Amino acid sequence: MQQWGFPVDISTTGYRVDRLFWLALWLTGIAFALVVGALTYFLICYRARSDRRAYYTHGDSHGAISLTGGLALLVFLLIDVNLAYHDHAAWQAVWGAPPSAKEALRVEIMPEQFAWNIRYAGPDGVFRTADDVTTINQLHVPINRPVIVQLSSKDVIHSFFLPNLRIKMDAVPGMVTSLYFQAKTSGTYDIACAEHCGFGHYRMRGFLVVESREAFTTWMVGQSKARPPDSSWGWNWGGAA
Repeated sequence: MQQWGFPVDISTTGYRVDRLFWLALWLTGIAFALVVGALTYFLICYRARSDRRAYYTHGDSHGAISLTGGLALLVFLLIDVNLAYHDHAAWQAVWGAPPSAKEALRVEIMPEQFAWNIRYAGPDGVFRTADDVTTINQLHVPINRPVIVQLSSKDVIHSFFLPNLRIKMDAVPGMVTSLYFQAKTSGTYDIACAEHCGFGHYRMRGFLVVESREAFTTWMVGQSKARPPDSSWGWNWGGAA
């Protein structure tokens, strides 16, 4: 399912990213049409004629300089300033206000060539203990609840990309990065790696499952009983909490 060629937006803030894209497209599209129109007019109006002799101008007259400066200022105000203003507003909405740690679900993800290793804190609410829940390529989250994802790579740089949430973050060896989101529509969606990470990059596909809080709790209980956490992943988060 797509929206105007984009993957369907299931995020509470994704519409801001889409609006920014369309704003940039319309502003630059209008500017492009005006430039091409002016170029076409000049090509026709000042084409070679037998009854008119061409002459050269440096374009340094007062009128020419005023016109050039006015057009540059107009482009700067209507396009650059406009985009910068809306970009700042979108950035503040997506990244400016992290959710409360008490309210949010926290997940640790450590990608490797070529899989997404995912870990949840178990019933004790503490990571890296015996009751942790671990999965591979399957990220389950409850609907309408903030989620904080902490990332660190086991080998090379990967890029954790959720197209339906309009959000992306690099996973870098030796450091911890984070992102947060809130999904508003249940369903199963793609997790992609947006960084070429080796010959098997094409296989690095995961799935985001957005479900009700009851279904998520049931899934967590089932995963806890299914198997113990796999310590062979070599999670090395340094001093990260």
